Amino acid sequence: QVQLVESGGGLVQAGGSLRLSCAASVRTFSTYAMGWFRQAPGKERELVSAISTTGAGTYYVDSVKGRFTISRHNAKNTVYLQMNSLKPEDTAVYYCAAVVYSPPNIIPRADNWGQGTQVTVSS
Repeated sequence: QVQLVESGGGLVQAGGSLRLSCAASVRTFSTYAMGWFRQAPGKERELVSAISTTGAGTYYVDSVKGRFTISRHNAKNTVYLQMNSLKPEDTAVYYCAAVVYSPPNIIPRADNWGQGTQVTVSS
């Protein structure tokens, strides 16, 4: 089972930026496609972005296209989410997970989540 630790969240004003990181403790990290999800209060967890095993393929939901960038560093077992032009509606707990990558059908490989990192965007 992959252990995941998210970090980089915080409080930022609208229009600001944050960079989230997700460190995975698994030797075969490069064989996992990865995704970022978020869950706002009272809402279901939703996919935000995903990246293929090599990083050659990326996927974004419409609401973050042009603002968020996903990337990965396989030698560091880490996936990143650069978030620019943040909006109050981006406020949520952000999680990473290994995914089955078949855009637009991207789902978690297992019910395996880290603790998440809180992102709060003030207006």
